[in-house]
Amino acid sequence: QPPRSCEDYWGEWKHCRGLRHAFHHYYAHGELPDCGRWREDYEACRAWERDRAAAAQVPASLLACPRLCRPGLLGQKPCSRRVWKLRKSPPPDWYLPLD
Repeated sequence: QPPRSCEDYWGEWKHCRGLRHAFHHYYAHGELPDCGRWREDYEACRAWERDRAAAAQVPASLLACPRLCRPGLLGQKPCSRRVWKLRKSPPPDWYLPLD
């Protein structure tokens, strides 16, 4: 079974193609977002659902997709990786000026 439902891929594709997301992506990165991969993932997921008896494995493109680690529209976060350790208190020299 794919790591996410096919409707999630469809929703991500529609979100990526939206005007608000395109504007934000252009502002942040200087280029329009590439939404073609979400559509390809959706089509691969549908093809797997349709022909699941013939090909008993999920397409490799869905399993090796790095986009699965970003939160989806439903707030899912399949890979939660911590970038740094959370602190319980500020460092002792937090008030000193930086170099």
